Amino acid sequence: MQFKDIIGQEEIKAQLVQTVVENRVSHAQLFLSTEGSGALPLAIAYAQYINCLDKQDNDSCGACSSCRKYERYIHPDLHFSYPFFASKDARIAVDVIDEWRSMLLEDPYFDMDIWRSKLNAENKQANINIAECHDIIKKLSYKAFEGETKVLIMWLPEYLDREGNSLLKIIEEPPANTLFLLVANNQEQILSTLLSRTQIVKIPKLSHETIENYLTEKHGMPEEQATEYSFLADGNLIEAKLLLANTQNGNADKFAEWLRMGYGNRVLELTTFVDQAAGWGRENQKNFLKYGINFLRECSLLLSDAEVLVKLPARTLDTAKKLSEKVLDLPMAEAIIQELERAHYHIERNANPKILFLDVSLQLVKIIKFKTLPKGTQYIYN
Repeated sequence: MQFKDIIGQEEIKAQLVQTVVENRVSHAQLFLSTEGSGALPLAIAYAQYINCLDKQDNDSCGACSSCRKYERYIHPDLHFSYPFFASKDARIAVDVIDEWRSMLLEDPYFDMDIWRSKLNAENKQANINIAECHDIIKKLSYKAFEGETKVLIMWLPEYLDREGNSLLKIIEEPPANTLFLLVANNQEQILSTLLSRTQIVKIPKLSHETIENYLTEKHGMPEEQATEYSFLADGNLIEAKLLLANTQNGNADKFAEWLRMGYGNRVLELTTFVDQAAGWGRENQKNFLKYGINFLRECSLLLSDAEVLVKLPARTLDTAKKLSEKVLDLPMAEAIIQELERAHYHIERNANPKILFLDVSLQLVKIIKFKTLPKGTQYIYN
């Protein structure tokens, strides 16, 4: 991958090239960005430029033997680490390297949900396990095969648990000509011991203009529609592509119907919904709850007369307006958000999903139908 293939981020590209020109490449760097900003493609292009045999002023040549192997992600000195779902057939990340390369070749802009869809996740939680950490140490202890620099690109180090501490020594005292590039979205979820050993490169989210130009120039979208989509995407190219493809994950309809069941006190339907939700798998359950939290926050903006700040697609916005006008008030929305956040917290910690969703469903009935806020919750009314 070359810098020219990456959407926007011209300042960051120039900054990375300059570190190579001036021989100021830090051996451990953390590319920190929001989703859809292009941090992973930037890390790959940076590694390719470092190992290019015929560097140009602003980019790798794309034609030398090193670049050709980087373009297919098969260079022997390019290593990847990423969250995966451990099983008897997938003990370490390299066991699903074919799926990883296929994902990158298809589109290097993706998130955990898209990556998960390429794997046999079942009900498992993704992580970067201790076996993977040991494999990283083993691979990087070898000498470089072809390139001048061995590169490890770790996508989403947030999925490292305490096992990540086993990597501290090799990051602090790396073998000669070894480069660590960590690509993360959430600084607070990264091990502090790991964070302190890296140089942080902050990558801003893409501007509305950059995404709008991408939609109009690359996909021929009418300017008015591209403007609307770039606003909804809010700097996230992944979200812009999903809007472009008109991809629906079903969370909008499912969540709206769940609220209607609660408002109608339709207990039998709620129990059927609970049975369905319990079989979704933990990642899908978490995504559903996250969608609900975000949706109700947008409803809270409507209830606060701040519609100009709302970033919902037209159809979903219509649903939010109806709920805000006829069903919800601000204290109720805040109480439901609190219940969903608590549920998300417990799902992450392997709570029984059937019991959990039943409890939240009953809380919805209490809050929406009977307007009974959770005990001990206090709100200031205007």
